[in-house]
Amino acid sequence: MSDPANSQNLIDGTGPAPGESYTISVSPRVRNLPPYLFGKINDQKLKMRQAGHDVIDLGMGNPTDPPSPAIIDKLCEAARDDKNHRYSVASGVLNLRKEVASRYQSRFNVDLDPNLEIVTTIGSKEGFSHMCLALLGPGDTALVPAPTFPIHAHAIALADANAIALDVRDSQAFLKNVASMCESLFPKPKLLVLNYPHNPTGTVVEPAFFEEVVALAKKYKFLVVHDFAYGDVSFDDYLAPSFLAVPGAKDVGVEFTTMSKGYNMAGWRVGFAAGHKEIIRALKTIKGYYDYGLFQAVQIAAIVALRHGEEARLAQVAEYQMRRDVLVDGLHRLGWEVETPRAGMFAWAKIPEPWSSKMGSIDFAMKLLEDGDVAVSPGRGFGELGEGYLRMALVENDQRLRQAVRQIARVLRTDS
Repeated sequence: MSDPANSQNLIDGTGPAPGESYTISVSPRVRNLPPYLFGKINDQKLKMRQAGHDVIDLGMGNPTDPPSPAIIDKLCEAARDDKNHRYSVASGVLNLRKEVASRYQSRFNVDLDPNLEIVTTIGSKEGFSHMCLALLGPGDTALVPAPTFPIHAHAIALADANAIALDVRDSQAFLKNVASMCESLFPKPKLLVLNYPHNPTGTVVEPAFFEEVVALAKKYKFLVVHDFAYGDVSFDDYLAPSFLAVPGAKDVGVEFTTMSKGYNMAGWRVGFAAGHKEIIRALKTIKGYYDYGLFQAVQIAAIVALRHGEEARLAQVAEYQMRRDVLVDGLHRLGWEVETPRAGMFAWAKIPEPWSSKMGSIDFAMKLLEDGDVAVSPGRGFGELGEGYLRMALVENDQRLRQAVRQIARVLRTDS
């Protein structure tokens, strides 16, 4: 129990006397966050690496390949310019927003005003989180995909709003559930969060799906935020569609993109939100209070990436497709049930019998780590509908992926 005298010390600035202590009470929004279910895996992975284990890490969608040399060269050049070390602007430099508009036009035939309909974010995760603060508050409800990428639920909770998760794996059933929620809830949901290609399951949609979303949004008066983080990585003959390419989409929502995946710039934290100008204005307002924007040299290098990096992006997509085939084919040979993803950088693998009857996904992931030196993400970390599955990232090279399959096979064969 805290001492009232200590509380007064905090107010008058004297602080606790030597030998005394006081209790810090965090806000309910922090206390109410669920436990981080990947923490156990990450802690053990670190311990094993410190002990000298060569862990093959398929747990996080963290690209191991570097950006193209031209992007790095431009970063170095821009960093040597004294002017680029001053504060930037929270919305991003105009020329970068112009390049985003140009990219949307060339790839998706979408017209965007770089001044009013685009804002640069510190990665799409930061942008999404601040967007939730801009749009949601106590008593509001948002519908999110399930299995759920954690930030899609947690950012809503941090905005003091409520999240309802809907199974994303059957697209038509998902749309029916959205309509059902709008008919049955009062007040109606304020926001629908979409994420295609979906993390973690790899579920994809066609443009007609977004047409139905727009129709529902206009009928039930909700807003739409589409997390398009994996839109740069599509395989075979599939091209992941942009939500904004659907007529009427800009009337109801926005879309987040990122340079983390296709351009291998994850640590650079370059993302964008585009779409409905009033929603973009709200995000700009929030960001104006929180940050001064990205380091300007990073933004200048990002301009070069968008302007001249298409060939490198396509080469990286081809690399991910080759890795996908290596990993999925290897798991199929082991008898695992894995759908070949058409986009994204993950395989969503069902835990095989008899293991799925013996243990949950967290324990099974720990087993593969401790006994096989292979780190994966347990499906339970993405909510209840993820239980029974593992997410495996395509971030290691083909030789390491083949080795991962051999090590997984050895673990299961030894304990069979």
